[in-house]
Amino acid sequence: MTKLPQPSYRTVDARPTPETLIKPGELVDLIEVTPLTLADRRIYNQLLENAWEAIDKPVMHVIAKSDLRGNHNSNDRIGDSIERLMSAIVKMEVIWDGKPAVERVQLLGGNVEMARSDGLFEYEIPARLRKVITNSTVFARLQREVMFALSSKYALTLYEMVQKRGNLRWKSSETFTLDGIRAVLGVPKGKLTSWSNLRLRAIDPAVAEVCALSDYMVEIAPIKTGRSVTHVELRWWRKDGDATDKAERSLSFASTGRRARAAEEARGQGGTTTIPGQTPPRPRPAWLDRQGEALRTETYETARLRFPGYDIYNIEGQWREWSKGKSPAEDPDRAFLAFFRKYAEANPI
Repeated sequence: MTKLPQPSYRTVDARPTPETLIKPGELVDLIEVTPLTLADRRIYNQLLENAWEAIDKPVMHVIAKSDLRGNHNSNDRIGDSIERLMSAIVKMEVIWDGKPAVERVQLLGGNVEMARSDGLFEYEIPARLRKVITNSTVFARLQREVMFALSSKYALTLYEMVQKRGNLRWKSSETFTLDGIRAVLGVPKGKLTSWSNLRLRAIDPAVAEVCALSDYMVEIAPIKTGRSVTHVELRWWRKDGDATDKAERSLSFASTGRRARAAEEARGQGGTTTIPGQTPPRPRPAWLDRQGEALRTETYETARLRFPGYDIYNIEGQWREWSKGKSPAEDPDRAFLAFFRKYAEANPI
């Protein structure tokens, strides 16, 4: 392929700061052929950040596994994420020979994981991906604190999309087909196929979190063709000073408190919601009463905030079925949330 003349400023020339990292725009609006989790996406961003000084060179990069663990004490999840990233194939829009094209690449090349728990992880960026990054001229600057505060992969992806577009002076909105926004958000095939489910389980929770924690306000509005929603319009605008202060205060809370505040700020006065189409949580169904007493109200709210998109009462039913024949939990609320966490990890949406 003929190389295009290089612009005066490229993505690889951008410098991270102690609070922010750089992500090439092509890796923001990619389409996952093989699904990734929130943890996978966070770890990949860390790998990109660690490799940044030589990301366009054919070298092995080294990082301590402890830097990738986050809040977990075990390295097991790191290995699972690395294997998913190695096998992940993504599609991204690029320009070759002055014409738009679709590039399919692997996200991560060969690597070596040292056996010791405090050991090192060595990895390489695949050659085709290095070429895409070298030619990139658009990037997202991500706040590290926000990246780790967001609680779903949909929220993280939406945040990256807005950070990539936020400084475009000539543009403050973009239209996507329904299939297009689903693909960019990383919704697995066969999941959230209707607009109502996509909005309720992915888009509305992601919008609420990004509005609460980032420097931008965001809207995703449906566009109908006839009677069906076929497109959505993504809109973004930078917050004023008061709203930015609120986002900074939200980031200072513990994770559950952050999500509670995001949910609260998504609601208007008098308990009404300001997010179009979002409905209040439905009451606990009567059939669950036959399986046991209701948990604390705060427990259900915590479950909604920690695991957006899941049917909490369905999960409670599965938890109670699983608990039959076992010794009663000393703290049922805590036991339910622990079960929910394992279920969500095994069944991502």
